[in-house]
Amino acid sequence: MSTTFQLDTSTSRAHPTPAPMKRLTVPQVRERKVAGVTAEPIVMLTAYTARQAQLLDTHCDLLLVGDSLGQVIYGLPSSVPVTLDLMIAHGAAVVRGSYHAAVVVDMPFGSYEASPQDAFASAARVMKETGCAAIKLEGGEAMAETVAFLVHRGIPVMGHVGLTPQAVNVLGGYNARGRSTAEADKIIADARALEAAGAFAIVIEGVVEPIAVAITQAVACPTIGIGASAQCDGQVLVTDDMLGMFERVPRFVKIYENIAETIGNAAARYAADVRARSFPGPEQTYQPRKGASE
Repeated sequence: MSTTFQLDTSTSRAHPTPAPMKRLTVPQVRERKVAGVTAEPIVMLTAYTARQAQLLDTHCDLLLVGDSLGQVIYGLPSSVPVTLDLMIAHGAAVVRGSYHAAVVVDMPFGSYEASPQDAFASAARVMKETGCAAIKLEGGEAMAETVAFLVHRGIPVMGHVGLTPQAVNVLGGYNARGRSTAEADKIIADARALEAAGAFAIVIEGVVEPIAVAITQAVACPTIGIGASAQCDGQVLVTDDMLGMFERVPRFVKIYENIAETIGNAAARYAADVRARSFPGPEQTYQPRKGASE
């Protein structure tokens, strides 16, 4: 992030001034994998707000506006209830808050499955109203026709195979996928189908590690792991998970900070100051100017 700031007089808040640089493009991300090898792994994190995007942007190649915002922000039981309007609102905020990373927006459940034409209408709206670089959708062979339809009409697509959260009601939970030979073969076939359809990258979620390695070796486009393998071409996590905002996180999450504890401690100190009437103090209140007429 830039070390200079610009004051927004309408809100009295200082916003980071973007450094002069060009945003990463989808072709640049795709070209990171050369002859089956990605020398510098791709870094992706989720972002749901403009401020979160500002803080993450300089460290990431990709920012994913994930439909996980349903659980993370809105307290929903799964991502299934998330709407296209919600994704667009948060996608636009993340694009406004970033200037370096390519922004990818999840297509929510029900917005793309019926037909390639329905998917194009939804995806075109997302692209127009957010300014994002690409969309992401779940599903393998069943969605290959739709992926090809979108790509041929100018909409970059990131695929998603393995544990697909929008299908939680069919899968029966969030358990790791690919433990049987038949399921493993199906996930690998799904990834191959998405690559052939034109996906520029594929998220591999919640699979046993040998499957993630096999897919990464089998497809020419980059793979992004989450609960997969360090051998994937990149990694993604839900930012709030890796910051310790929740008491319980999936097995594959590494917690890098305990922000929930920090927030709780700050709120406790604030509450104590309010109850002791020590906040606000002279520094936080407005006093009459000296010599002002009564």
